[in-house]
Amino acid sequence: MSGADDALGVPPYSAAPVEVLRLPAGRSERDQVAVEEPLEIRINGSPVAVTMRTPGDDEELALGFCLSEGLRPTGASPPADLAANTIEVEAPDFDPQRVQRLEAVEVEAPRVEARLEVAAALLADLPKRLRAEQPAFAATGGLHATGLFDRDGRLLCLREDVGRHNAMDKVVGWAFGEGRLPLGGEILCVSGRLSFELVQKAAVAGCPVVVAVGAPSSLAVELAADRGITLCGFARGGRLNVYTETWRVLA
Repeated sequence: MSGADDALGVPPYSAAPVEVLRLPAGRSERDQVAVEEPLEIRINGSPVAVTMRTPGDDEELALGFCLSEGLRPTGASPPADLAANTIEVEAPDFDPQRVQRLEAVEVEAPRVEARLEVAAALLADLPKRLRAEQPAFAATGGLHATGLFDRDGRLLCLREDVGRHNAMDKVVGWAFGEGRLPLGGEILCVSGRLSFELVQKAAVAGCPVVVAVGAPSSLAVELAADRGITLCGFARGGRLNVYTETWRVLA
């Protein structure tokens, strides 16, 4: 489902009603907050991880997570026992011993050699386009987003989640399901700051350009430089900072 389709309304299960006391006015009102629930990811019946996420697009989340951990999934679906908040991932080459090493593994990804070049003005405008297509954020103010754009700035996929890593995994999982990986001609845009983990997920997806509203960390910049990814931060108001592989950004 595209971001444009999602924008028709708040996705189911992404927001929950609560009562809130507004101060200093002193009035009680009905409001909405982002939903957060656990998701267990299984491979061949064995639990691999539990992540806290906003329900929705769970198969994409599981696929993106496994791809980013180097687990080589082929598909994902609800489990045969229909356990709630659980997704079963198909991964024929799965090594059970790898589960014990997940926290210590730095996933290897080839250097991104894509020759994509994009106008600076377009990149600087992407966060605004992303924000305009975030229905659940508009309702709750509590969700991160990742958007996948083509080289002309057209939104291909947008996913929201309480966890910014989950939002990225959902988009990468969608791209995997659509047969779009590696993302040699696309751009990833995130609503917050850029961490090492987000850049690593972009590298695994083969995406040459990553744009963020906020700042990157030092390790994010180092990894982007090492993997050949163009990293852009503070994209707002027609401006942006380009930290690595600046040749892809046309002034």
